Order: sequence, then C-alpha cells, then structure tokens
Amino acid sequence: MTLRVGIGSDVHALAGGGPLHLAGLPFPDEPAGLAGHSDGDVACHAAVDALLSAAGLGDIGSRFGTDDPARAGASGVSFLTETVRLLAQAGYRVVNVSVQVIGHRPRLAPRRAEAERVLSAAVGAPVSLSGTTTDGLGLTGRGEGVAAIATALIEAVASDG
Repeated sequence: MTLRVGIGSDVHALAGGGPLHLAGLPFPDEPAGLAGHSDGDVACHAAVDALLSAAGLGDIGSRFGTDDPARAGASGVSFLTETVRLLAQAGYRVVNVSVQVIGHRPRLAPRRAEAERVLSAAVGAPVSLSGTTTDGLGLTGRGEGVAAIATALIEAVASDG
C-alpha cells in the first residue's frame, strides 16, 4: 500500500451580503459571506488543496482558477467531488481528510456532525472537522475573515496489470 499525505490552507475575507458557506453548509443567518470567485468555502478549498497536494496534481488555483467564468459562485463541495474524480483518474483514493477552521464566526460546533456528513459524502471517505480561534489576533481574530488548514491521506489504488 502506498500512502501519500498532503496539506492545504485557505483564507477568505468576510464581506457584506451573504450567504456564508462553510464546510459545505450555508449559514444564512450570518451577516456577511466569504468573499471569493466561488462560494469562498475555506474548509472545502483547504481540503481540495490537501488532496491535490497529496496526489501531486497541483493546487486549487491551477485546477479551479478564478479566470474561469464557469466557476463563478461554484460551491466548494463541487470542487471536492471534482477533485476526488481527478484523484481516481490518477490512481488514488481518499483515506481521510482532517480540516481545522480558524475564526470566530460562524460557530461550527452546533453543526459539526452535519458538516462532517456533507464533506465525507463529497470525498467518499471520513472527513473530520474542528474549529479554533486566534484569541483576537490577526484577521480571523478581528473578525475580518475565516481561514482553514487541511490534511489529507490518500492511497494508490492497486492496478490489475
């Protein structure tokens, strides 16, 4: 069995209007959404980067760049499912993904299990989600944005040849 590990990170500013999308879920009661070409879902984007990194397939910008108007407003979950398809084409399957979201809002704890179900379904493997703050430091501490860091473990799929 050949295992590979990848790490990804993402950060987006909070901007007026909404809705806010995070970890595959909408948070319609939040006063600001995450700014970005797509839905700005930092948890999904960090997971995509971790998966692509593990497989040696580039990064989110090279696969789902902001220069593609078809990706405007696209969901982070759609990026995850497409990334898993790319990994399968390259001979890999996802073993698991761990994502840590850094910020004060939205509160993830009440919806953690729901988010883990959505993300796990998108990648076809267990996804764990955790949240933390920066105790008032930096852009996440000032409430200006949300960040995420992800680690992915993948394995090479044995070929019959």
